[in-house]
Amino acid sequence: MNIQDIKPAEGAKVATKRVGRGIGSGTGKTSTRGHKGQWARSGGGVRPNFEGGQMPMTRRLPKVGFNNKRFAHVYNAVNIEVFNRYNDGDVIDIAKLLEDGIIRKSENYGLKVMGNGELEKKVVIKANKFTASAIQKIEKAGGTAEVL
Repeated sequence: MNIQDIKPAEGAKVATKRVGRGIGSGTGKTSTRGHKGQWARSGGGVRPNFEGGQMPMTRRLPKVGFNNKRFAHVYNAVNIEVFNRYNDGDVIDIAKLLEDGIIRKSENYGLKVMGNGELEKKVVIKANKFTASAIQKIEKAGGTAEVL
């Protein structure tokens, strides 16, 4: 088999119907649009979700959910397993994480340390928020968690 022998499957490619190209084509004159009326006109038809004047489904159903992003507290969330790359006794804060490329930008509410993973280093972590499991694992490793 050669590349020039490859063809689409039978019926996969259908020639487009050329409308409005004379009476002999069978689709001349009204160009498959019928006679007169809204659908025969240029730009005719109704907008999406129009249901003939009755109350549309999108307005009949109630609004659901509320996402108050305007007042959301956005933190830089970091798991404690990230701190294993540092040496014992290091003081780690959001500036250090930015410098080392662990986080890309500083969020409005600062740093939140999550408790996923294990910590083997005795480090001092300064953050705005800690989860309970994160504090437990930091203290178990011999480090300290300082809330800013």
